[in-house]
Amino acid sequence: MIERPKPIESPPSGDFEDMLRTVEELDTPDGYKAELIRGKIVVSPWSKLRYLRPMRKLRQQVEAHAPEGHVTETSPFLFSFPSADRGFGPDLFVADEAAFEAAGRHADGTALSLVAELTSESTKDVDWLDKLDTYGRVVPVYLLLDMQAQEISAFWDPSPKGYRSRTNVPFGRPLHIPAPFDFDLDTSEFAVPVEGEDRAGRAHEVGEEA
Repeated sequence: MIERPKPIESPPSGDFEDMLRTVEELDTPDGYKAELIRGKIVVSPWSKLRYLRPMRKLRQQVEAHAPEGHVTETSPFLFSFPSADRGFGPDLFVADEAAFEAAGRHADGTALSLVAELTSESTKDVDWLDKLDTYGRVVPVYLLLDMQAQEISAFWDPSPKGYRSRTNVPFGRPLHIPAPFDFDLDTSEFAVPVEGEDRAGRAHEVGEEA
């Protein structure tokens, strides 16, 4: 079982489209997703069980304010960002429904109006660095729930150099989600225990070294 993201080296001759097709066709175990990050195919687990409640609460609120014609999902769909050579499967996304009428197995990242990622110890660097940089050039709103720090950040106003605006609050305080959503997000039920996760992570590392 894969406890941490596992990179799979891509063929040296493969271009972005070749690697993206490999990601789409990869036979990942149930409960795992494959993404294209920094020229590598990375397989990692979907969100932990205890993330279900905050993800549901987030989805319910975001969906109620989604732009007309956009769908809100937590299903494992892949979005491509050709200019960055990336392919991501967000924990939660809002996207133009028309993007899912096309043939193929991935959607264009420009169809997204919002993405949300819930961090884990093993994926938070990608969420804070690689995904923040990539989303920040294309996606209108990025919500980053740092489950270890127990806080949420909203990024918006994308540009060629990344997001121009950001706000951050601890779980429990309302967070304003900017246009095209424009509402105050209730974060009071986003907190989950993290002590057990940290202990399990350390035990796994010790087991690997043994």
